[in-house]
This record gives sequence, C-alpha cells and structure tokens, in this order.
Amino acid sequence: MYQNRTALVTGGIRGIGYGIATELAKKGFTVVVGSIEQEDEKVLAAMEELKKISPDSIYMRADIGKEADRIALIDGIYEKFGRLDCLVNNAGVAPKVRGDLLEMSEESFDFVMDINLKGTFFLTQYATRKMAQGEGFRCVIFITSISADTSSTMRGEYCMSKAGLHMAATLYADRLASEGINVYELRPGIIETDMTAVVKDKYEAMIEDGLLPIKRMGKPRDVGLMAAALAEGAFAYSTGDVIGADGGFHISRL
Repeated sequence: MYQNRTALVTGGIRGIGYGIATELAKKGFTVVVGSIEQEDEKVLAAMEELKKISPDSIYMRADIGKEADRIALIDGIYEKFGRLDCLVNNAGVAPKVRGDLLEMSEESFDFVMDINLKGTFFLTQYATRKMAQGEGFRCVIFITSISADTSSTMRGEYCMSKAGLHMAATLYADRLASEGINVYELRPGIIETDMTAVVKDKYEAMIEDGLLPIKRMGKPRDVGLMAAALAEGAFAYSTGDVIGADGGFHISRL
C-alpha cells in the first residue's frame, strides 16, 4: 500500500467517479473529490463515508469548463498536499436533451464539449505541468465510454466528446512518457449510475437478449477496481492503452 499519495477524481461525488474514489481510498490514496455540485447534505454524506476509509480526503468544488476553476483546483491540491500522483478525468455531462443529429443545436454541442473535452484537456495540461516535477509512479486516467466508437445518433455531442477524449489520451500518453507520467484510457460500457437509471429496463432486456458476453450491467466498483490497479502502477510498463470496462461489449461477435 502506498503512503502519502494523492489522487484527484473529477466528477467524483457520485456514480463511476465515487466508485473510483472509494477504491483509490482503499489503496491508501488521499483522494481529492472534484465536482461541480454544491456542498449539500448528499455531498457531505458521501464525503463522510469516504473519510472513514481515507481521513485526509477532501471535497473541492470546481467547474472544469472554466479556466479559473481548473487552476484553483490544481493549485489548491498542491498548496494542501504538495503533490498529485494520479489524475482521474472522470467528469462529464450528457446533452441536456437527447435529440436527432440533424436537429442538434450549437448550444448543446458547446455545453457538452466545453466540459467533456475542452475542460478535461486543459485541466490535464495544467495538472501535468506540475506532476512532471514530481517523482515516483504518476499517471493520468481518462474515463471515456463505449460511445467513443459506438454511434448513438440521439446524443451525438456525447459520442464526439468521448471520441475526442480517446485521442487526447493518446496524445498525452505520447507526450508525457518522457516526463515519467503514464496515461491510460478506461472505457466503461453500460454501468448502473444516475445517467443510465432512466433506461435501465431497456438495457437489462438487451443484455438478457445477448448484448454482452458478461450478462449484467456494470457497477461503479467494477470501474473503480480497474482504476485503482492502474493508479498503483500495476501496468507501469504500459501507456496509451484502451482498457474496456464493458462486459465484453467491444468484442466483434457473430
């Protein structure tokens, strides 16, 4: 177990992000949970549970779509802890309203891209400039989606943002290897979260009919366990890899 290591999980107060934060805490990381959500009772309750595992873990509110928030988030981490060993780029939004590709508005496109792709890209840029001055095993984990290469024409903005993040992860893996920072892409499939709750029955029926080789929806913990292994350095001789957390969805099957 590592001591005195710090991880940032964006969008980390619920769903996949909280699953990742919890598993990192179990591995001995001090976890900075970043989120746009106000520090209300639900946030405080979630952090109370996390602190039972990792007492020094903290919540920091930030909108990664805004430059000032990105800078304040990273600077705040270095002021408090003096280091950042693992950045988990999990924060992301879906379109406010699903709609046909031919009817997509620029407003919807900009809303999704500003957070999912632009915000994540520039947060990573600012964070890794500082991480490059560190020592020991350091990594960046991009949480993308099967939507990075699977068409869904009713939420094209989301698909394009995740496809862009795939290339961002590839580019950063190439650039940061010389700085001693490994980069990975974790690509979740159908995971039980607030985002999928409204279509859970549909997905479960599709899975029962053979959509996935592993016949169940994923849990946030499934993704968390994988992220924790990467953060610990279990794949230290790999970088730029795409790792599926999708129940085998990516397998081409007859």
